[in-house]
Amino acid sequence: MNDNLSYTTVEGIKCFSLEEAKTYTDYPDRGFDLTDESGEDSFWVRSRYRLLKNIVYNHVAPMGKTRFLEIGCGTGGFIRQIVENKNLEITGSEIYLKGLLYAKKHLPDIDFIQFDVTQGLIGEEFDIIAAFDVLEHIENDITAISNMNRMLRRGGCLIITVPQYMFLWSRLDEMLKHKRRYSRRDLLTKLRTCGFDVDYYTSFVFVLFPLMLVSRMLDRGGSQSQSDEKVLERKVKFPGALNRIFDYIMRIDEALIKLGISLPFGGTLVAVAGKR
Repeated sequence: MNDNLSYTTVEGIKCFSLEEAKTYTDYPDRGFDLTDESGEDSFWVRSRYRLLKNIVYNHVAPMGKTRFLEIGCGTGGFIRQIVENKNLEITGSEIYLKGLLYAKKHLPDIDFIQFDVTQGLIGEEFDIIAAFDVLEHIENDITAISNMNRMLRRGGCLIITVPQYMFLWSRLDEMLKHKRRYSRRDLLTKLRTCGFDVDYYTSFVFVLFPLMLVSRMLDRGGSQSQSDEKVLERKVKFPGALNRIFDYIMRIDEALIKLGISLPFGGTLVAVAGKR
């Protein structure tokens, strides 16, 4: 059966799932504006980019081209971190057109496509597929993982991150339109069910986890008087000095993971899996 989708070009973007391009049912459209304005100033975003860049580079072929697809690339922030690597042949995909227009503005030479990974395939195979904090937005995550597997060449690699622990569920998850947070067992079981062998996994936001836990507990029981937009803005913007301190602390997580240590707990779960 051929599950390859056809596309329509809109504002210079190939749209494979056009009916979903402007619905914003699984992510707030204001989130793209905040990310483009100041999202990369956040200590968490900076640390996450450093960590994931290192993981991706560890899987880039030293010779020749490595075909790389990011599912849910948003405004292209992570792709901006890796575009310098000439061994990477990069495609960025995002279900919502607004994020892609921001991404294309910053990176006009990168191939960006609009695509709902639960609907089918785009007719190409990749060496690396990345999905960073994407699965939690998708109702049918098993179909998404299965389609990622099918778009990888034999021996290809999936690099994935998801928010961890349902007991951390808070108003922020609801604003971001999350469907769930994951346990380690849940994610690894779904990866294996969909044809992956899990090579490595670790928690992230380990050292700062106690502060994250307190913050989420307070958020859960806090006042509902502020609008979702104000709360979301407050969550991605931190005072300068505090932001710098947290940035330095997050480097402890990064250093431990670079040593190959699987951190036992944290707000995010990272997994690297090979196509079986």
